[in-house]
Amino acid sequence: MPVMLTRFTQKALEIIRHIPKGKVLTYGRAAALAGKPNGARQISRLLHSMSNKHDLPWHRIVNAKGKISLKPLQGYELQKALLESEGIKFTQSNTIDLNVYLWINPV
Repeated sequence: MPVMLTRFTQKALEIIRHIPKGKVLTYGRAAALAGKPNGARQISRLLHSMSNKHDLPWHRIVNAKGKISLKPLQGYELQKALLESEGIKFTQSNTIDLNVYLWINPV
């Protein structure tokens, strides 16, 4: 029996799927755009459980400080490499300048 996705999950998947190469979105902004301003943790869980199944560009989601939330040796290096391969530059403190790279024109 197919799993029914909530309206929030459907909208979040659509938003994440459309983040363009070379841009990022924060967990909180993705949640707010999908209808739950306090749903950042839900975005994190959604990415963890659905990224492969829905072929999501999970690596384009970062925290509100412009940092990768994954820990070293638990996906951090892969996410950073994927972002850099799309032209995103990191500061010396391993932060992404959200004034430059934040996607501000969502679907």
